[in-house]
Amino acid sequence: MGFFNRIIVKLLPLFPASFIWVFSRRYIAGRTLEDGVEKTRELNRMGIRTTMDVLGEEIATLEEAEAEKRECLRVLEVQHRERLDATLSLKLTSLGLRLDRETCFANVREIVARAAETGNFVRIDMEDSSCTDDTLAIYRRLRKEYANVGTVIQACLKRTREDVRRLIDEGIADLRICKGIYIESADIAFKDREEVRESFMDVARMMLASGSYAAIATHDRQLVDRTFALLGEIVPGRDRYEFQMLLGVTEKMRSDIVSRGEYMRVYVPFGEQWYAYSMRRLQENPAVAGHIIRNLFFRK
Repeated sequence: MGFFNRIIVKLLPLFPASFIWVFSRRYIAGRTLEDGVEKTRELNRMGIRTTMDVLGEEIATLEEAEAEKRECLRVLEVQHRERLDATLSLKLTSLGLRLDRETCFANVREIVARAAETGNFVRIDMEDSSCTDDTLAIYRRLRKEYANVGTVIQACLKRTREDVRRLIDEGIADLRICKGIYIESADIAFKDREEVRESFMDVARMMLASGSYAAIATHDRQLVDRTFALLGEIVPGRDRYEFQMLLGVTEKMRSDIVSRGEYMRVYVPFGEQWYAYSMRRLQENPAVAGHIIRNLFFRK
């Protein structure tokens, strides 16, 4: 059945976007900010925090970056007005990173400053390895002024342990730890699943032992179990970590973690630029595509 699922995913680009939306609804709150707000309210009622993200990564003009900034500011205003238990995630490429780094910095600084005024927090997502140095450089500049900003590190990259060690030494390690989904060269990234897991757990140990804030972002049951064992060993302050998951993924495991009294934050993406995000999610989890195809065309 795995072969069938993979074939379906390879064929998905041949289908119209309206058809792909059928597959995408579990991963995306909707096309509008109002959709993101409604999904956040639903999760908040379940005792789950969120981080909201306006979809739209690669852009072609600085005018598009300005529009993305305005939308991020609008998200912060709505979160504040509606008293949502939600933060903001953003990608630097959507704010102009590949076009003009200083303009990108100015855009994200304005967003972080507004978040600080409303008592909110901004998480800078990590993108592919071509963005890693610039993302960390901008993060370091922001942390000289603001404490309400964090970033993301990817356990699959061989450089990550050293990057985290430096951020801890600088006292600015507020990090989401994830495996990483981008296809990278074996020269710079681990390819063995267990090597990635070991890197993930090494970083989690470093973060928790140092008292830094660690967002444990994984859907890997082994990593969740290992993290619980690590928490029992280190016993960090309750306000020094949380678990994070993507919308629509491993919801049973998510419920299990919440039922243990742990903080959980769910990534809630929304926006018109949903297509590329959806394709990545389906490529990561071909079983979802296969399941939906069978339900659509092979009902008894």
